Amino acid sequence: MGMILASSDDNMMQQAFLFIDESEDDSRIDRVLCRILGQDKRTLILRLIRKRNVRVNGKRVKPDFRVHTGDKVYLPASLRVENQEPQPAKQAPKPIRNLDIIYEDDDLLVINKEAGLVVHGGSGHEAGLIERLKVQFDLPELRLAHRLDRDTSGCLLLAKNLVTLRKLTEQFRERDAHKTYFAWVIGHPYPYAGRLQSKLMKGITQSGERMVVDAEDGQEAITYLQTMLLREHKQQNLSLVALQPHHGRTHQLRVQLQYEGHAILGDPKYAEKDDLKFYKSIGGKGLALHAWRLRFTHPRTGKEVDFRAPWPKRWAHFNQNQ
Repeated sequence: MGMILASSDDNMMQQAFLFIDESEDDSRIDRVLCRILGQDKRTLILRLIRKRNVRVNGKRVKPDFRVHTGDKVYLPASLRVENQEPQPAKQAPKPIRNLDIIYEDDDLLVINKEAGLVVHGGSGHEAGLIERLKVQFDLPELRLAHRLDRDTSGCLLLAKNLVTLRKLTEQFRERDAHKTYFAWVIGHPYPYAGRLQSKLMKGITQSGERMVVDAEDGQEAITYLQTMLLREHKQQNLSLVALQPHHGRTHQLRVQLQYEGHAILGDPKYAEKDDLKFYKSIGGKGLALHAWRLRFTHPRTGKEVDFRAPWPKRWAHFNQNQ
């Protein structure tokens, strides 16, 4: 992990710098700062980088700029731990009870995340899954290898050290790691198999709600879809679909399915009100999206590993034809 070094002058504001060590070589500057300074500062870090207030070797950079061993990163005043007023001691985050561990070794932790559990603190949540697990297992270097939305259940991969994290991040970036999701959606998609392609962009509605939309100047997002089951509940057609995202954009699966007219059941952001009402009427709770499978190369052994999260208990009502 890089170390923050500070120099001060009685007549000048304190200056602080971060020097990059080998563990962060070839990592994105935004992710490096989040790992070192804390995920709770992520919004601030991104804002300062985009305003060009963070410099690497004296040059202003963008969030996706990759740093290398020995690089010198200038931190603006609001990111300097030394300049902050003392904060009251926080209580240790509560441990996660009944944690469903799918796999664990010296490098990896794979869990079956419950729906409703945020993966990291911030945005109104003092501590998320990652902060709680660091304390619960005494693993200060534990990091998320990827993310799941709060309302999405299933396979979540974590790295126990930074070397493992870098190798996993590279696999996700190069599309060498594969994720498969299950989702219950409104209607029967046709054709039953195909490719969803969009250009997604984050936006804000007039009410201030953050949404993702398909826009011409957005980022490319491709998802492969396969219909697995067709069902009918109370004269409403439903389908279970398997989804393999080729990219990992925010709300990618939710937006693409809604755009195709097959919104995910229980989606409070993108489903129609009538669909939400119907889902509640059949006993549905929460977003019907589950990260079922993770397949990638183990960073230490070089062997392919394949992990799967069992069918969510909250989907029990789908086991019967109605």
